[in-house]
Formats: sequence, structure tokens, C-alpha cells
Amino acid sequence: MATESPEAADVLAARIEELERERDRLLTIVEILQEISGTLHFTDILQAIARRIGDTFGLDRASILLADRGGKTARLVASYEDPSIRNVVVDLARYPENRRALDTGETVFIPDASSEPDLVRAKGALARRKAKSITVVPLKHKGSAIGAIFLRTYQGGTQFSEADVHFTQLIADLTARALRNAHRYESLARKSEKLGETTDHLQRERLVLVAFLQRLLGAFTARDVDAQDILSETSAKELERLVGVTLAVVAEEAKG
Repeated sequence: MATESPEAADVLAARIEELERERDRLLTIVEILQEISGTLHFTDILQAIARRIGDTFGLDRASILLADRGGKTARLVASYEDPSIRNVVVDLARYPENRRALDTGETVFIPDASSEPDLVRAKGALARRKAKSITVVPLKHKGSAIGAIFLRTYQGGTQFSEADVHFTQLIADLTARALRNAHRYESLARKSEKLGETTDHLQRERLVLVAFLQRLLGAFTARDVDAQDILSETSAKELERLVGVTLAVVAEEAKG
């Protein structure tokens, strides 16, 4: 019986480890889809995704940013390490890796943050956090970057592989789709609310108008005035003016 060589055993072990990681990635996608399908509020969606990514890779930092108009700032809207963060303004001049991803729409991968020339100003802070690699994957809508997923590993932790970067790009695509759905839902909800307010306002106007006419007719009845005499003495132009004044009063009364 032939014995298995150490080299073959190592290859087999590496293959089994890769398959296990692939299984974990697929499970993470399923869990993300299950979690975001339960809500259409974008803040909850982004926080769920940041948490899942951070748990999957054991990261030092996992954050999601949404780009502001003008390209100088972004909004930190979800954070793995601090779930209470919801809407913090980020100056992109201080984070060139994020700005590069948002400007180019391309994934930025920095395998060693401590030796990256663009991050020399943050070298001390990165050293204190024992940061290792940085990955920034843009969130795209119609070809343009509308935000980004920021991931940072620490020295001694799990290193990011090419497969991990591709996986994060898949998560970014799911995130962008979920954001579009949430935006559509919130837009429809606002339109529905506005329509309801308009309907309520028109209903109040009708009620005020009916009440006004009832009181007006009652007053004329009490005075026993012949309507034909009034009409013969009042010009059409004056009647039109009175109607306009009446409708203006009704509208004001309907506002409550």
C-alpha cells in the first residue's frame, strides 16, 4: 500500500482549508440576504452587512461610507467596531485610499498599510492599531461609485487573499442593490405619505366648504331675501370675485 507523501498531504490540507473558507463565504452571503430581506431601511441594511463582514474575516475595522456631492466628504453610516455610528462626516483628504476608490470606481488593495506612501500621515495611528492590509471596495450605481466598503486587517490576523477581495466585491454589489431597493421603498413611502396628506387636506376643504354654504344659505333664509333680486343686481364679475375670496377663506380654514 503506497503511503501518501508529505507534499501531497499539505496540498490536500490546503485544499480542504480553501473549501471550508469558500463554504463560510457562501454562508455569509446567505445570512446577509436573509438579514437584509427583513428590512427596507438602508441604515439597518448597512449595519447588518458591516457586522457580517467583520465577523467573517475577524477584521480590525469594517465600515461602509456613502459619498457626498462634491467628492470632498463622505458619510460613515455603518461600522463593525462601533454599531452606534450612523452618520459621521469624513474628510476624504485625510483618507486617500477611500477617495481613490470613490474617484476611480476601482477596488483599492493595500497589502501593507505601514509602507504605503499615500498613508504616511497616518503611519503613527496605523502602527498603534497594528494595522496590516486595507481594502476599499466601491459601491456602484450605473457605473458610478456612490459609496465604499472599507476593510482593515491587523498584524497577526487573517490576511486578505485575492479570493477574499473578490468575495467583498460580490458583497458590495449586493449592498448597492439593497440600497437601490431601500431608496425606492423610502421614495414610495414619502410619496404615499404626501398623497395621504393632500387627500386629508382636500377632505377638510370640502367639509369647511359645506359648513360655509350651510351657514350662508341659513342666513339668507332667515332674512327671507329673494335670490333672483340679488342675482339681477350683482354682476358676474363681482360674483366671480366673491367666489375667489370664499375659496381662499376655505383653504385657510382647512389648514386648521
